[in-house]
Amino acid sequence: MRALLSGYYGKGNGGDEALLATLLQMLPSNVTPVVLSGNPEETHNRYGVEAYERMAFPGLIKALRSCDALIWGGGSLIQDATSAISPFYYGGMMSVAQKMGLKTVAWAQGIGPLHRRVTRWLARQTFAGCTRVSVRDRASANLLSDWQIPHILAPDPVWALQSKPVPGLWDLSAPRVAVTLRSHPLLTPTRLSHLTRALVDFQKATQTFIVLLPFQKAQDLSIAQAMQSALKDVSQILCLEEPQLLKGVFRGIEMAIGMRLHSLIMAASEGCRCFALSYDPKVNRLMEDLDMPGWDLANLPDDPNIISKTWIEHYANGDPLSSEKIRFLVDGALIHREVLHQALNH
Repeated sequence: MRALLSGYYGKGNGGDEALLATLLQMLPSNVTPVVLSGNPEETHNRYGVEAYERMAFPGLIKALRSCDALIWGGGSLIQDATSAISPFYYGGMMSVAQKMGLKTVAWAQGIGPLHRRVTRWLARQTFAGCTRVSVRDRASANLLSDWQIPHILAPDPVWALQSKPVPGLWDLSAPRVAVTLRSHPLLTPTRLSHLTRALVDFQKATQTFIVLLPFQKAQDLSIAQAMQSALKDVSQILCLEEPQLLKGVFRGIEMAIGMRLHSLIMAASEGCRCFALSYDPKVNRLMEDLDMPGWDLANLPDDPNIISKTWIEHYANGDPLSSEKIRFLVDGALIHREVLHQALNH
């Protein structure tokens, strides 16, 4: 069996690459993956899979015709907050695949926000036609329940991604704290300045080594460089492309401060204390689910002193997830693997 995998792959985003790596890890052994990618050559080289340009329509149709199934996910693909086009691209492809008679799996989805009536209608139609549906958060599950669409709810698959040790990590000074920020309208120059000032004070108070982790170079690297200029000899930027290595970094980290959802999931799964800076409802959902401390960026204190004191308190007295809770979440994430086996082996 051949399965076409469609997501925000090959775009240099560590979270989406982690979802692809986990999906490839979870696929039944009898299934040959074919990946739609923003960078087919890089995807082929990294994962050893057949890959096609995701936006080249003739190639996309050819790829669909060569496959028996379409797996769509994971992540927040069906939402119209960051892009009005995204739901039509993914929903349209799913509709074409369903009309062609392919098995269609909506895998590890985070649905929404859906502000427009037309995108809500499209999402409802498309999910209703799927062979199997799995979602990664309660809000998405509630929406599908309202639409009376059968589905499975399980933690984000990246909880179950196998990590790899990072060469050279243990040569960096310890203890270490990781910081992952991304460009976003809510991360204004003033807020970035406050966070940088707070991080400098936090580092002095705790004598930690700051590891700046850009998850998507195009969006995150310039922010990491700006922060590092204020933390000259006590920080390092680590640019890692391979998802298993990105997750492996957190084996050697005491605490993570992060905006990106998958930086927080990876950190929590490796036993780090986490502090969230939320720019998106999906991060708020994770904070609620794990009782994770943090701020909405919109409500970030405008006093760097308050920020640094809060971080110092969490560093000194905060707790990581218990090993039992991590095991529970990893086992739960493996339910997404069962969904693939049920859909593709029957």
